[in-house]
Amino acid sequence: MKNSIGIWIDHRRAVIVGSAGAGDDILEIQSHADKQGSRSDGIHSSLPHASQGSQADDVVDRKFAHQLNAYYDRIIALVGEAPSLFLLGPGEAKGEFKKRLDAERPGGRTLHVETADKMSDPQIAAKVRLHFSQEARGVVFS
Repeated sequence: MKNSIGIWIDHRRAVIVGSAGAGDDILEIQSHADKQGSRSDGIHSSLPHASQGSQADDVVDRKFAHQLNAYYDRIIALVGEAPSLFLLGPGEAKGEFKKRLDAERPGGRTLHVETADKMSDPQIAAKVRLHFSQEARGVVFS
């Protein structure tokens, strides 16, 4: 990957964009994390002991957390030692991923975080290009 990398991330997928003057390298990573339990909220079975076949909520939560950690580790391995990252996405995943990055390499890189709705890959690449072109011109980010 490049020195300046943009990552659009949610709990289902990440789009990693290495921005360069000649073009963008775009890579998509699927999380395969599933928080759906085997029970449906509010629906009760009329069969006795039907709930014994489903997993407890804490087991489902631990499995989901383990899947997310593996997903975040794959992304961290891909961005490597990139000195400048632009992290964007719609929900909690970007904050969770930022904490992982900070724990892996505290203060060792420039990291900007921005909330962004769902976007197509070309929209993500354009946003990353704009961000790094503004950064190169010295535009201050909040």
